[in-house]
Amino acid sequence: MPIHLDVADRVATVTIDRTHRRNALNHEALDELHHTVAEAIAGGARALVVTGAAGHFCSGADLTELEDVSFTSRLAEVLAHLTALPVTTVAAVEGSCMGLGMQLALACDIRVVADSARFAVPVARLGLMVDHWTIDRLARCWGEGAARLMVLTGTVLDADDAWRLGFAQQRGTLADAQGLAARAAALAPLSQAGSKVGFDAHHDNHAEVARYEAAFARAWASDDLTEGRRAFAERRDPVFRGH
Repeated sequence: MPIHLDVADRVATVTIDRTHRRNALNHEALDELHHTVAEAIAGGARALVVTGAAGHFCSGADLTELEDVSFTSRLAEVLAHLTALPVTTVAAVEGSCMGLGMQLALACDIRVVADSARFAVPVARLGLMVDHWTIDRLARCWGEGAARLMVLTGTVLDADDAWRLGFAQQRGTLADAQGLAARAAALAPLSQAGSKVGFDAHHDNHAEVARYEAAFARAWASDDLTEGRRAFAERRDPVFRGH
């Protein structure tokens, strides 16, 4: 199986394992990635780490097997699902993070980057284009200048660039990413899920802002808020249950 799932301490680690292709994804692997992520959340995971096996995150789409744009439509669905997960997601990136790999890292909330990481969006080398979601997310996460550099010139950036430009929130290994995810898993689920809605809401989109306001109201009316206040007063760690 090209995708592996490991769950420990409410943290699900999803590993892409197609090492013969530097973890490039084909249709089958993309579908399995989606189902594995959904399985992890349905099983109660409170945080998710996405990584790749054998020293590479994901080198992109497996172009040896792709023949039409149906793959890009499926990819958009998988990325939208990953982005909208109600839990904190962390990309643990080492080695190649190119094309589709970059899109997966962009879909995660936080990125932990090893020194070996390399980043590119080589569409101009192939005569391809990415969807607008990717262009928008690239500009937001890397800054517009770096996004234009990668997309228009095919430039490969490294871990130092990712750190300097803010794409990486932490430098380290898979273990560091899992530790960060474990800290997130102990925090209030409604606060995290609602805040993620807010980050992706456009201020001029009334429906999106209304979703955030509804999440805001749920958090302020939750049992978790009562627990958080009680734990603070009692000087202990809170136990959040997501309601």
